[in-house]
Amino acid sequence: MWVLIMQDTDQTVTIGATVPTGFELTAAEEVQEKLGATARVSKNRGRIYFDITTDKLIEVHHLKSLDNLFVVVKEYEDYQFKATKEEVLLDWQELATKLPWTNALEVWKLNNSIRKKKGRRKRPNPTKSDQCENVSAKCPDTVPSDPEELLENCETLEVTENQADVSPNLENDSEEDKPSEPQDQDSELMPLKFRVTCSRAGDKHCFTSNDAARDFGGAVQEFFQWKADMTKFDVEVLLNIHNNEVVVGIALTVESLHRRNITHFGPTTLRSTLAYGMLRLCKPQVSDVIVDPMCGTGAIPLEGAMEWQNSFFIAGDNNGTAVSRSVNNIKHILKKTQDGGRVGSRKKNWELYPLCLREMARVCKPGTGKAALLTQDKKCFTKALLQMGGLWKKLHTVWVNVGGLHAGVFVLKRTNVIFGISSGDKTEPHTATEAQKENLGDASLSV
Repeated sequence: MWVLIMQDTDQTVTIGATVPTGFELTAAEEVQEKLGATARVSKNRGRIYFDITTDKLIEVHHLKSLDNLFVVVKEYEDYQFKATKEEVLLDWQELATKLPWTNALEVWKLNNSIRKKKGRRKRPNPTKSDQCENVSAKCPDTVPSDPEELLENCETLEVTENQADVSPNLENDSEEDKPSEPQDQDSELMPLKFRVTCSRAGDKHCFTSNDAARDFGGAVQEFFQWKADMTKFDVEVLLNIHNNEVVVGIALTVESLHRRNITHFGPTTLRSTLAYGMLRLCKPQVSDVIVDPMCGTGAIPLEGAMEWQNSFFIAGDNNGTAVSRSVNNIKHILKKTQDGGRVGSRKKNWELYPLCLREMARVCKPGTGKAALLTQDKKCFTKALLQMGGLWKKLHTVWVNVGGLHAGVFVLKRTNVIFGISSGDKTEPHTATEAQKENLGDASLSV
């Protein structure tokens, strides 16, 4: 039985990440900027590695350039493979017993505790590239990465040598295909369920990806006494082979992070990580206007608006369906941010409303400027309006129903009272100071 015991002190671990091919340096820049860690690019394109302390693990999940994350168990820069498959099999068996698993498994457990969402892997509308990521040893063919399609399509797919996804001694399972929620080994005595996924590149190997995943998976199973399960696994062991470079890791993501924002996909939807990388190459600055005239489902403007909030993003498309998908993706983001507590509260309105009304008064032209404001918090808004010292005059109110909520649209007109530094600085036009007159001119230009 394998029991995991978490250490109290933060330890330094190596994190591996897959990134859009060609954007390795862009991802490395983000890691340096946000984590203060130096990332190195793998010889196998599309991967970077960087060292962090475990207290920064949650911050890694918030990086915008990274697709999938894993903690490195061991990395071999020049692994000497044997000449025959039989000898390689013996090597895999020996390797599994001498790898430093403990720290990586502790990180895996910590990662499970901080993940916001656990449970089944969701793979809506898998792309062609998604469908080439996993291969099962149960059948010798390439299978889609969606577990729900795996058993149905196993007999009709073509063979590839690039990826292998193997659970040794796998038994047929008629239940719904999904990874199980990771077990807490401090409270559960049941053995963990696992699978091995192999990614291999290079033409000088005497074995296939299936061979490597099957043989190494068998050795891992024998060493830990874990239960092999290709679809409802707790632990996914990764075996990445690129020529003579071998990296063994444990996956930290259930699904790719590039699915974080897009819920409505189209035929040409960009990965969020790719959209972010494109924007980062442009280095948006404060007040920059960024236009995406062929926005599709809105991946680029969505990523931009969330990361560079001081820039302005405009998006459009000549396809009505694409525009509808963009709108739905925007709604998803708004709902997600509101669920996260950014929508405000009645308590905060007592501070927010006076500040907003005062700022609106500053930028609107005295005498002619108007404002229309929608709020359900009528009491707070009315009292905030009374605190403005005559900066605004209420013209009329329209009562409306918004999703079952009784709210009011308040139409205000800017008075001739000159806006000052604070509410106590307001004076009538004929007594304005020179500084206030200059401020008046600035406010007039803002309308």
